[in-house]
Parts: sequence; structure tokens; C-alpha cells
Amino acid sequence: MPPPLVNKKPRNESTTKDKTGTLDDPLKFLDQDYQELRKSCITNKKRFVDDKFPPDSSSIDPKKKLELDLDQIKWLRPSKIVADPQLIVQGVSRFDYSQGSYLGNCWFLASVGALTFKKDVMDQVMSADQSSGKDYAGIFQFRFWRFGKWIDVVIDDKLPTINGELVFVLSKTSNEFWPALLEKAYAKVCGSYADMHAGHVSEALLDFTGGVHVCFELEKPAIDLWSLMDRAAKTKALMACGSHQGEKSENVLPNGIVQGHAYTVTGVFKVTCQGKPVRLVRVLNPWGMGEWNGAWSDKSSLWNKVSENERTKCRSLANDGEFWMSMQDFTKNFEETDICCLSPDFLDSSSKCSWTTARYNGSWESGTTAGGCINNKDSFWTNPQFRVRIEELDEECASGQCPENILVSLMQIHENRYRSLVSNYSIGFSVYLIPPEMKDEKFPAKFFYHRRSVEDSGNFIDTRHVMKFFKLEPGEYLIVPTTFNPKESAKFMLSIFTKTESHRRKKKPAMTYV
Repeated sequence: MPPPLVNKKPRNESTTKDKTGTLDDPLKFLDQDYQELRKSCITNKKRFVDDKFPPDSSSIDPKKKLELDLDQIKWLRPSKIVADPQLIVQGVSRFDYSQGSYLGNCWFLASVGALTFKKDVMDQVMSADQSSGKDYAGIFQFRFWRFGKWIDVVIDDKLPTINGELVFVLSKTSNEFWPALLEKAYAKVCGSYADMHAGHVSEALLDFTGGVHVCFELEKPAIDLWSLMDRAAKTKALMACGSHQGEKSENVLPNGIVQGHAYTVTGVFKVTCQGKPVRLVRVLNPWGMGEWNGAWSDKSSLWNKVSENERTKCRSLANDGEFWMSMQDFTKNFEETDICCLSPDFLDSSSKCSWTTARYNGSWESGTTAGGCINNKDSFWTNPQFRVRIEELDEECASGQCPENILVSLMQIHENRYRSLVSNYSIGFSVYLIPPEMKDEKFPAKFFYHRRSVEDSGNFIDTRHVMKFFKLEPGEYLIVPTTFNPKESAKFMLSIFTKTESHRRKKKPAMTYV
């Protein structure tokens, strides 16, 4: 079997000469140029009609999987739905919309709710000043981060309706259309509206930010998760969570929690109840209604035991889908929580620490570099291998509230536009300590035969993205990203976030691809 490819200069997106796909120079999705299309519409005095995502059934449900009578649908521009259509009315808010009945895209809408808290990221995804003026041309522009590249997505303003009402996401203010247009743009990227059915919150969070994503299982959180969430909230990170699966989809429990459902985490707060501190988490149901009814819910008597100031600041009696619960109840009723932010600095509480970021593109090629997991002893070594050095930190930085000093993220890169047709391989990674005497050697099969990994990503799962947040002692390590089975060809992006001392000059983790 041939040896792995050798390239001492890692294929790093930040060092490549090709700068397309950045925020300043995004790729044009489906080769559509917003400025040229808009100019053509204005010149010809016509409203834009998108031939790459046409207003017909092919853009809604090409495989006819949704319980929806496509013959009833009429595509209408906002001006044909209401008299005074606006993109945004009195700012963007998590309360502007509610999930529609026909599409199971709570994972996407929970991410949208988180997006509304971060104006700078929202402005990147959707410019607020593109719909006004006499030169309105029925064309909109959105921007998403997909598999390491920023893309510009163009849509027309024709929206699917039945009897004059929007079919999918619903606007609580009748003449506000940013939620429906954002959903349409993302549906176009996914291939169709039906291609948005079911998913992981992390997918949309990353597509909105291109940032660092951390997922924590709530059954036994290994760190002080509430404090980390508090830091994340202060940096206006995007946060969401998912409830436990039930026997049937979206079953509502007696306590009000919907099983197998994605929620937005909209805040964390500490109150004093009868002289004792209580850590609370605020959660939003993207349905726009349906709330937790246990301790610290809207009508809970516990609110009468806190100060009037805290009660006024936190409590709301509106049936808007948003509610408070204790951190203890949060960890019991939800399975995991996702946090996504532009910078990983929220991961540590110490101002003495900061984080560096590096991203590397690679691939598994059948017959050469697709060796499968460690179960395949004779071929595992052929997988791409990355060396990374973990530097020793001073005592204050090393012994902070966050002992973890590295976050590894592995994402499969898909080229098929239609999301429902994409098959994820089961992926993961292993981390090995490199003996000091091994300098620039490649790592053959015998290196792995009797050597155990010091860390790994856990169970292999067939998902787009896996990550692990953990601690490594100072030294040099080998990271091996793999598919579970050998001979499975795919492209991937490996992201490495490492803790450093803030007084040091920031540089990317010392890595070599071997």
C-alpha cells in the first residue's frame, strides 16, 4: 500500500494565495452576481425572477416528501401579500417569527433566534439596507459560510403562499419579511425547502458565523458549563440546545418540553432566592409558543421569592415560547447545548489566556489516504496525519477555570448541492503523543500497533461535523482524522483551536502535515 502524501507545508486556507471565499470576496453561489443582476433589472425596469431557484414546485419539494399539496401554492411577492411590505420592522428580534407547520426545520430557526442577538453577524448574513428606495428590484442578497468558504446567495422575493398566507416560516408582524427571505436563501443553498427538513443546530450556527463551535453533552458536563455559557452570552455568542428524542417526533411532554426538538438559548442569569444564588438559563421554542411549565417558568411561584428588580428584569408572562429554568432542570431536560462564536476566547475565563486558530483542508482517497479507523491496523497509518505542538503555559493561565487547552473540529466537505442527497460518512479523529526522539519521521503502521491514543473524538457518528474539547499536557502530538471504514473517499476540513498566553505574540498552532 503506498505511503501517505508528504507535504511539510500544511494546506492552510489562511496562507493560500487564493483569497476568494472570504468575507471581503465571497464566492458567487451558482455564478450569480447580485450587482449585475440588480443593475439589469433596474435598467430593464423589471423585477428579478431567479431561474436558478425558480418559483415552482422544484424549489419546494422535488421528491414530494412533505405533506403539502403543491397545487395550492402560489408564489407571491411581498407587495402582493400586504400593502406596506418591509424587510425589517423596528429591528430584528427573536420574537419576529414562528415555525410553520409543513417543514421540520426547527434546527435552522433555533439558529436564527440565536443570530438575532449578534448584530454584526446578522449584518454579514443579511444587509438591512438592500430593500428600500425607488430602485427596488425584487432581488435580495445573503451570505453564508459553507465548508470553509463564504458564499453570496441571490434570491428573488417571490414567496410560497396558500390563500395569501406564507407556507413556511411565519412573520408575527404581517408586513415584515426578513425571516421568510432568509429561510428562502438557505433553502436555495440546501437545494429546496424540503432539503431543510431535519438537521443539527450546529450546521446552521457554523453557516452563519464560520466561527468556532463547541457542543456539550448535558448528562455529565465535564466543566462548569453555566459559567462558560455566561461568558459566551457576554460575548453575544450564538447558543442553542436540543431535547431528548422520544418515541415519536416532537411529542410534547407534560412539563411542556417538546421531545426531539431544537431550541435557542437566549440568556443566562443568576438570581438570589431566599438568600441562595440560583443559576438560570433562558430558552426559546422556535414554534413561537409552547413553554416549560416547571420551576422558574413564567407562572412559577418561585419568582415571588426574588427581589422585585430581578423579577422585573427576567420574568415575562407572554406565551411567546420563551421561558426560564434552573441549570439543573436544563441539564435534565436537554441532551446537548451548542455554542458558536467568531472567536474562541470565551472558552477561558482568564484574561491571561487567549486562543489561536488554524484550519487545514485535506481528503481521504480510496486506495491511498482512506485508511479507516484504528480497527484497521494495516491501513490506519495511511490516513492524513497532522503534528501539533502544545506549549507549556504559566501557572495562572494553565490553572484557570478552564483546564482544557485544545479544541479539535473535523468537518466533511460536501459538493452535492442537495442536502437530502448527501451521505455523511461516520468520522472521527485520534490523538497520539509523539515521543521526543521522533523528529521529522512519518508514522508507519508499527507506530500505532501497540500505542493507544491519548484522546479521541468518541464514538464515530455519521454527521457532517464532530468536535472535542479537552486538555493535553505540553508536548508534540499527532492528530489522525479518519472515516470509520477504509476506502471511503471524502474531503474534510480540520480546525485546531489552542490556548496560549495572551502576552505572547499570537501565532497559529505549530502544525505539520505528514
